[in-house]
Amino acid sequence: MTKSSRIPDNHPQRFKLHNEVHARAPISLTLPVRSTVLALILNDEEKKHELTHLISLCERYGIISPKEDAAHFSATFDSFKIRWEQHGEFSTYSFFVLNSNEKPFSKFALEQVPTDWLNQLPGKIIVAAHASMIESNSELSTPESISEYFSSNAVIGAEVTGGAAQAYTDFKIHADGFSRFLILNNHLKPAQAGRLLQRLFEIEIYRVMALLTFPIVKQLAPKLNEADQQLITITNAMARPDSNDAKLLDELTTLAAEVENNISTHQYRLGAANAYYNIVGQRTEDLREVRIQGLQTIGEFMKRRLEPAIDTCTSTSNRFNRLSKRISNAGQLLRTRVDITIERQNQALLTSMDLRAKMQLRLQETVEGLSIVAITSYV
Repeated sequence: MTKSSRIPDNHPQRFKLHNEVHARAPISLTLPVRSTVLALILNDEEKKHELTHLISLCERYGIISPKEDAAHFSATFDSFKIRWEQHGEFSTYSFFVLNSNEKPFSKFALEQVPTDWLNQLPGKIIVAAHASMIESNSELSTPESISEYFSSNAVIGAEVTGGAAQAYTDFKIHADGFSRFLILNNHLKPAQAGRLLQRLFEIEIYRVMALLTFPIVKQLAPKLNEADQQLITITNAMARPDSNDAKLLDELTTLAAEVENNISTHQYRLGAANAYYNIVGQRTEDLREVRIQGLQTIGEFMKRRLEPAIDTCTSTSNRFNRLSKRISNAGQLLRTRVDITIERQNQALLTSMDLRAKMQLRLQETVEGLSIVAITSYV
């Protein structure tokens, strides 16, 4: 790219950073569409093989492969589209089959993908979801008729994207191991359809990722209560005049180490819960939901079902931080008491040493006097 000779050279990351906002643009979709998304959690070793596995699919279909340092990739294969994105803890694979006129969830986009390739995907599935985007029709005009596509479960949904579509789900895993989204199109444009589907998938993925912290918090709760009670016992003992400060300081140091170990071990997971929950809130807000009479909106469902769990995670994190601070304060107080005790002991020792010095001086004076008397008598 040419640049004016009057300005300095470009920063090495300038164009990469500038183009980052365009890097993961949603796929434009021509309705009707069948889609499937898979979100997989990978360890470091599996991440190394992920791109190689994706390249093998491209080579099978004669598609230009992604670069070695790629973190996202989109391509059109013979009968389906694919979109791959690598995130910090997980990766997502979205598959799309366009102009699909079958009934919702009678066929799935994943059926067009080679089975042997799917079976060898690295990682563990954390989210798997099917979506069907079809034209709005009179047969799907009531919650009861829509519920049939969700195994007669209670349906959650709303008008979205300014009334351009209606989105429905039940946030449950069905017998095939997938959750489901049904989108009825009123007047979506291709780019809008891609953005809407991506937001719905992201709400499901980040909702589950946020909840990864909840089982950890439940395991930490007894440890937190035990540590809290132990600190109360130590501080009560500190208030007694006959307390063994050295022993209490050892117990307090051990407790501080245990609490700090729990904080450092789980701090990332606790912080990730809030980060993922914020993304869920943002994606839900982007839907611009309008209530359908008789149905709970996606935003209301998240507030009632997800928010309490995230609040518990946040509360646990805050309790650990407060406990750590209380232990630190108690430790400072106890160390001050120990220092004062040691200082008093040192002062008493110095007083004793001064008294001994005076006694030695008097004894020496007495001995010298007696020596003089003895010498005088002898002379």
